[in-house]
Amino acid sequence: MTEAETQTAPPPAGTLSVSEACAARVRTLIAGEPAPEPMLRVIVEGGGCSGFQYRFDLDRVVADDDRVFAAHGIRVVIDEASLEILDGSEIDYVEDLMAAAFTIRNPNATATCGCGTSFAV
Repeated sequence: MTEAETQTAPPPAGTLSVSEACAARVRTLIAGEPAPEPMLRVIVEGGGCSGFQYRFDLDRVVADDDRVFAAHGIRVVIDEASLEILDGSEIDYVEDLMAAAFTIRNPNATATCGCGTSFAV
């Protein structure tokens, strides 16, 4: 085997992972909802003190430019433009003494604001 054959290939473009904690929270939020079951929509939009901010919604609609990811029994939907910025990120749900919220570990973020709700790329 050559050295090139033994190297790990980079992940495909447009990857996104979901933690079990995130999935558990989404399952709690959508429990009892009528069909079709809502998905977690993740959106990157301009704003915040660092330039971009994340928005999370529950949605039943998949647009033409959306990608759908399935993990731990839930579905996450994200538009192509947001996915470019979030490529390789992990969506998590964190509960601590200060707050309980969905969070994103984004390897593409070059800076974040002090409160952690906005970021720059």
